[in-house]
Amino acid sequence: MTNTDYSVEKLLPYPDVVEELETQMGGKPAQGSRNNFIFAMACQLRYVCNDDPEWIAKVLPTYGEEREQWMATIRSACNRSQSPGMTHLMQRVLRICRERWEAMMDEDEAQWDALGSLDTPPPMPRVLPPLIRLLVSKTPDVYRPAVAHAVFPALATHLWQTRFMYIDNVPHEATLMNVLMAGTGAGKNCISEPINRIMADIRQRDQENLRREHEWKQEVQAKGASKDKPLRPEGLVIQEIDSDMTNAALVQRLADAEGRFLYTRMNEIDQFDALKTSYHSKAQFQIMCLAFDPGNTYGQTRVGAASVTERVCVRFNWNASTTIGKGQRYFRHVLTDGPISRINFCTIPEREIGAEIPIFGKYDDAFDQELKPYIERLTAARGLIECKEAKRMAKRLVEDCADFARLSQSRVYENLSYRAIVIAYLKAMVLYVAQGQKWDGYIESFARWSLHYDLWCKMRFFGHSIEDAENGREVKDHPGPQNLLDQLPDVFSREEAQQLRQRLHINTGTLKAMISNWKKREYIEEYGEIVPKSEIARQLYTKTSIYLKDHVSCT
Repeated sequence: MTNTDYSVEKLLPYPDVVEELETQMGGKPAQGSRNNFIFAMACQLRYVCNDDPEWIAKVLPTYGEEREQWMATIRSACNRSQSPGMTHLMQRVLRICRERWEAMMDEDEAQWDALGSLDTPPPMPRVLPPLIRLLVSKTPDVYRPAVAHAVFPALATHLWQTRFMYIDNVPHEATLMNVLMAGTGAGKNCISEPINRIMADIRQRDQENLRREHEWKQEVQAKGASKDKPLRPEGLVIQEIDSDMTNAALVQRLADAEGRFLYTRMNEIDQFDALKTSYHSKAQFQIMCLAFDPGNTYGQTRVGAASVTERVCVRFNWNASTTIGKGQRYFRHVLTDGPISRINFCTIPEREIGAEIPIFGKYDDAFDQELKPYIERLTAARGLIECKEAKRMAKRLVEDCADFARLSQSRVYENLSYRAIVIAYLKAMVLYVAQGQKWDGYIESFARWSLHYDLWCKMRFFGHSIEDAENGREVKDHPGPQNLLDQLPDVFSREEAQQLRQRLHINTGTLKAMISNWKKREYIEEYGEIVPKSEIARQLYTKTSIYLKDHVSCT
């Protein structure tokens, strides 16, 4: 059995297969029996790792064995003669994992129908990709969705000269920006420690170049007005920048970065205002937009010899936190200018009054060691990376959002979904690279949830304001797009549909187009006799059995 067959079978995650195989073989080995256990495990994993010892080493734990001995045992297992058919044990392991995976996917799938209501965000999948599972493992449940979104800018900052081909044949880099919007005292600092662990290697590399830069500045100052001042040193790659950096300093850091991503984390979103310039009061929002767009150029030209004069590509991933009200005010003048659609948003639900304090786990050396291989794979990646499974996923997400846009008749939702799908795709590709370019169903489940969660936040926090700005009229606050068909009875008249549109102030398209669209998508069909055009308002429609099967009413 080749790994291709294995991937097609149900895209099962390797950690789950290894965990189940370990269980079937009696659990983790005791000291003294580790070598035999590792050998036996490796013999079984040959069937799903293309008989490749390096591949097996990526998924098989050391169980406390010395690494050299552990690797030698894996190679020994791969050198052993192998029967052509998969063992009964491995077949049983895959069957159990597949059944468990399908059951969990079905449970998660059943929850997507709740997207017609924006009272609560989409629930986090029970099954998570191994890297995300690790990064939220020390996080209390209430904070896990926020952490699961917020880690991506830091993860993506490790990629260099790496692009991903999107479904429109435009190559994208992992341009990921995240804003956490939550109430005062909600615990927004929950994202700090996972990000610190992710950025540890970059910070260590930055320290040496910060020291070199400091020495050069001291030497320049010591020369005074002398003409023989030393030139700026080459290779001053400093990726993590100060949150209050000026525009000129950002351009200089981008020029020094040699095409790498810069990164910063802001405790408050308005720290971005430091990037304003005297000639462009909205320069910070321009930078947000450019940071997402492929092949952008930005810079400044100055006359002074000591001033920064550079043209650069903005590669700038970042995290920011803010309260909900402050975040809404911050973006109120650029609602239709593009920043909101390019940023990934997340939140933390409000806890009940008097609720117990959430307790975090301990971030220790074991956590760092488990994280290390993922970071190394991201750092090592180069070139144009394509993944046919990720492209198929992106196309399904496009249809997901188009389906909900048709049912909600929300043009704002549809417009926001375009870039939100790109963001979800880029997250999936980051996970794909971090897993050694191995795709599994958990990545798709996570990306789909991430997309709908992001859109839930955008519609919840900005949807009505964007609609106000686009229509040039005052619209009362509302929870966001609703599934209109779910709010109609199973058998309804054309007049009832029109009354619902008027009540909800739906001005996108026409009633005729909506009904025609629903009929074409087989959501509804005509019920009873066909009435003459003069009495068309009385025409009855019924929801189809297909629609009723696939959608759960939220009214």
